[in-house]
Amino acid sequence: MRDRNMKFKVHFILVLVFTFHYSFGQLSDLVRLEYSFIPQSNSDDRYTRLRAILNYPIKIKKSDYLVIGAEYNRILLNLEEDYPFNTSSLDLIHVIDLNLGYTFKWKDKWRVGAKFNPRIASTMSKSLTSDDYFINGGLFFINDRTKDKDLKRPYRLIVGLTYNATTGIQFPLPFVSYFRQINELWSFNAGIPKSNLKYTINNTNNVQAFMGLDGYLANIQEPISIDGRNADHISLSVIVGGLGYEYCFTEHLVGYLYTGYTFRLNNVLRSGNRDEVFKLDDVNAFYLRTGIKFKI
Repeated sequence: MRDRNMKFKVHFILVLVFTFHYSFGQLSDLVRLEYSFIPQSNSDDRYTRLRAILNYPIKIKKSDYLVIGAEYNRILLNLEEDYPFNTSSLDLIHVIDLNLGYTFKWKDKWRVGAKFNPRIASTMSKSLTSDDYFINGGLFFINDRTKDKDLKRPYRLIVGLTYNATTGIQFPLPFVSYFRQINELWSFNAGIPKSNLKYTINNTNNVQAFMGLDGYLANIQEPISIDGRNADHISLSVIVGGLGYEYCFTEHLVGYLYTGYTFRLNNVLRSGNRDEVFKLDDVNAFYLRTGIKFKI
């Protein structure tokens, strides 16, 4: 039982950190359209995700901003393997976020950012209930010196605390992200959900090696009975590594393509208290993510 609880906590801490690091970073994207695809090796199962993000910054004072936005993820699970239960209720999963962010200058080199992120994550086969709603939030301190011309190697440091209702952990967890410009050509970012080493070819093209996390947790509105146990939730956590390419149409409009391989893929049906009920196909496979974004 202790091992099971430990695995549960590790899994959901990964999902939590992914949720906040990724969604907080998305506030710099005014518009993003994205397509992700994971075909299962030696399996007919496939995972496809379509994502749309829209954010609108509102200037409150000279250096204070309110960001209002929304994100929609449409997750298509094509489970074609011979499972001992009906998989039709898992064909389509919706994850809808309302993004409310506020940032203000705190000290000469520091900013404070706060994020409130109510979420609907559900199969949405029936009317919504309280089980389909989740509340996320975070408080961040940002030291951004990337435009400081006095620094030979500009950097950006983000530290903070995050909270996610889906983890079952009733207290905030720490958060750290660090970016460094090594020289005119090379830079790196160390953090979760994504760490990378980037090489800038020119003002239009750059390539990078990356390692990152992806995943979600959602409510199953029509629970699945498996060997006398009900599965009320479905979760996916992925660790992926590979190569990425970005093409800058303009300073703010960027197209991108990331491709690689999943080093860990954990797709699980869970009970109401998040215990594992059934593990879906977890064979590692090829990974593809591509899209276009308009950023600040």
